[in-house]
Amino acid sequence: MTQTLDRPKDQRLVHSGISWQQFKTIQTGFADSPGIRLFYYRGEIEILAVSQDHEIFSGLIALLLGIYLVEKEIEFSPTGSFTQEKEGEASVQADQSYLIGKTTGTIPDLSIEVVFTSGNENKLNRYQALGVLEVWFWEDGLFRLYHLRNTGYELIDRSEVLPGLDINLLTRCLLMASRVEAAREFRQALSQ
Repeated sequence: MTQTLDRPKDQRLVHSGISWQQFKTIQTGFADSPGIRLFYYRGEIEILAVSQDHEIFSGLIALLLGIYLVEKEIEFSPTGSFTQEKEGEASVQADQSYLIGKTTGTIPDLSIEVVFTSGNENKLNRYQALGVLEVWFWEDGLFRLYHLRNTGYELIDRSEVLPGLDINLLTRCLLMASRVEAAREFRQALSQ
């Protein structure tokens, strides 16, 4: 008899009516809490406790994008889940974020969220308030890519920040059972 253990999923709490000052107090309280992500947008706070699966996919996305950027000789700075804020309005901790084509700056060109609880596009409002050029959501084995326009985010098929990146190749490699094989196949495909 085979026993399967359910792996814990992300846990999410959303609460409205929170002032910026209240949010900053809550943020301080969670400062030394690994695996907790805090988000704020115009009075709404989201507290997300991420699962092991969440972190595995986040790390693998970072690994493969790192391979891509190095192989294509694109300068970058990975800023990870560094907190990005616009005081009084928005605070975001993406799972992965990058400055592309440069090594310094305060607002990433690309932010990526691994979604295991809800793929709410309202999250885009937070990124728009900050001016993040492109946001990717990884959910249910697929990417949804959004690029910031004058009127807000537009769903796109291909990254405009990394126009040479084959999203289908990236997706296929992310879904491989072996992480070593995923990295090897991704690197080999880039060299062809």
